[in-house]
Amino acid sequence: MNKFTATLLMAATVVASSTAFARPAPLVSIPTHDTFFDKIKAHCGKAYEGKVTVDNQGPSAFSEERLVMHVRRCNEQELQVPFHVGKDASRTWIITKTGSGLSLKHDHRHKDGTDDASTMYGGHTVDAGYNTVQSFPADQYSKELFIAQGIPQSVGNTWQMFIYDEQFTYRLVREGREFRVDFDLTKPIKAPKAPWGYKD
Repeated sequence: MNKFTATLLMAATVVASSTAFARPAPLVSIPTHDTFFDKIKAHCGKAYEGKVTVDNQGPSAFSEERLVMHVRRCNEQELQVPFHVGKDASRTWIITKTGSGLSLKHDHRHKDGTDDASTMYGGHTVDAGYNTVQSFPADQYSKELFIAQGIPQSVGNTWQMFIYDEQFTYRLVREGREFRVDFDLTKPIKAPKAPWGYKD
């Protein structure tokens, strides 16, 4: 191999290497996570009314107020789903494809849009789940947040979401605690205004 050929080969290798690093990594996922994500995404732009169907701690603001979920913003990686409790628009569920599963976070804001002291808690999938059901055990950030806030019982939280043709369910479970809201997907309603901290 002469010097000219060697130089060309080296240049080609450098270009190929640079191209490989410049190409964005694909967002990998598995079929059950993709299908679950896409089933919720199919409702993008729509809002639905729900009701508390299980609460083993008795009546609360959730059972006394109008409950509305709004699949408000969607792209290939993230879903933003505000959860309105009466006039309280402080909560937004954020479901994200992370490349190693799905993440669920609870974005809590004050009316002026600033972060609540308890915000962005949630969890990450630890298994394949199902096309229609995914579970999100509390992640480390959330566990430390709960301990710092004096609610160590919440360290055992697992959030679940179910998505069927006619119903979406949000469920919280831990030892001694179960809370569940079911939303009727057969009757879309007028979408509410943007949640606190977001803009229409």
